[in-house]
Amino acid sequence: MPNDRIELVEALIAAIERGDVDVVRSLYSPSVIVWANFDGRERDRDASLSLLEWLISVTSERRYEIVRRIEIEGGVLQQHILHGTTTAGATFSMPACLVINIDNGVFVRIDEYLDPAAITAAATDPATT
Repeated sequence: MPNDRIELVEALIAAIERGDVDVVRSLYSPSVIVWANFDGRERDRDASLSLLEWLISVTSERRYEIVRRIEIEGGVLQQHILHGTTTAGATFSMPACLVINIDNGVFVRIDEYLDPAAITAAATDPATT
């Protein structure tokens, strides 16, 4: 298990890039809350992991371009661009920002700021690039 907050976030990102939902689950507190700006919903661990499983199922490749990753009080702020390729071969780039709260070596809350239109379009239209 990673030792510090930055290492925890690095482990999370690496697991998502590999499509390893079990590692993500191990990094989440059982009571984690994941909130997203695009729908204003708070998701529990199972709902968040289901959304992640969907992302993995519609993409054959995921790569995070880290723009900024800094420690903040209680966690980490990360700004990134998620680059991906859908299973149909379409590519997308989705800028995002995460505010991650960490307690006792696990994620307890993640606030996601992103526009899912890029991946939604790419996942439904193979001509999107």
